[in-house]
Amino acid sequence: MQDIDRPSAASSKLTVVPVKLGARSYQVRIGAGLSKQVAIELGNPGSALVVSDTNVAPLAGEKLARQLAEAGWNARLAVQPAGETAKSLREIEKLYDQLIAMQADRSTHVIAVGGGVVGDAAGFAAATYARGLPFIQVPTTLLAAVDSSVGGKVGVNLPAAKNIVGAFHQPKTVFIDTDLLATLPPREFAAGMAEVVKYGMILDESFFDWLEAEEARIQSHDPTCLARIIQRSCELKAQVVEADEFETTGLRAVLNFGHTFGHAYEALAKYGTLLHGEAVSIGMIDAATLACQLGRIPEDVVARLTKLLQSFQLPVSLPSETKLDPQQIIATMRLDKKSVGGKLRLILPTKIGHVESVRDVSEALVLKIVARHG
Repeated sequence: MQDIDRPSAASSKLTVVPVKLGARSYQVRIGAGLSKQVAIELGNPGSALVVSDTNVAPLAGEKLARQLAEAGWNARLAVQPAGETAKSLREIEKLYDQLIAMQADRSTHVIAVGGGVVGDAAGFAAATYARGLPFIQVPTTLLAAVDSSVGGKVGVNLPAAKNIVGAFHQPKTVFIDTDLLATLPPREFAAGMAEVVKYGMILDESFFDWLEAEEARIQSHDPTCLARIIQRSCELKAQVVEADEFETTGLRAVLNFGHTFGHAYEALAKYGTLLHGEAVSIGMIDAATLACQLGRIPEDVVARLTKLLQSFQLPVSLPSETKLDPQQIIATMRLDKKSVGGKLRLILPTKIGHVESVRDVSEALVLKIVARHG
């Protein structure tokens, strides 16, 4: 794993994290009240489809659509159902119908206002309609802000597998309005912290140490801590994406630490039972436990990861009422995009701050790991 730059000081006002991808480069803008500036920042009025969901539309989606209209845009609002059901081909077809109704062309912007589900679905529609429309991300959850809004991965679920249909479609800009994150329900905030902890585990030991030391302040939603969490997570993700935008070298796969297990749990438990961050939290413990049994890390690393996740009220095992067949879990994991020839390929830690892609892991051992949830 290449060295990752150390964090810069977080600004109390506007922080900009560049994502350097040549002609596809863009900025992640972080600050209070930024969602109010979208219409101004986008410049000359055009047409835009604002995509939100039933939870977020009354709080932010409707306001942004109205602000765009007042600035002279031909702006429409598409409201999806809240939750993973929005990431289905049936719901994407509804977005296509909206774009057709507004006579969208390749200059029409698709603007996602919501969490990771909204961003993935709106981004997939933008990537595939007319072979590509400009796309803007306005994440409203911590998880989307620190992870899914950056990097250009968009997609939808099939009943058997999560995110199996998708594309790489980089946003034009990302606006992270910290005011929108301040009132997140505790469960949603915790889900976002799973991805934050992930960055420390895979790339930055000092960031992991800092999360342990500042757990109480983070839990209280201290603005300075929140700004650092978002900035550092976006910096780390940007550096990985810049080095391996299309997952051709294997470097970008490290971002999926815990996800092979987690995606299987999400799919089999029926989408929406577990929040994505909750499933990833469980999956990280599974991956770390597997790494420990393979002699790749000592037990104290698993213990530290477990303690940190639990300190943010995240689960480290499946809920007792969620009963999944271990064999089904393995079968679903084989559908993971990292699998090669039906063989599992897992991201496993060698220490805090470093992970590796491991092929040909014994399925019998993986079966023992997932059976612990029974």
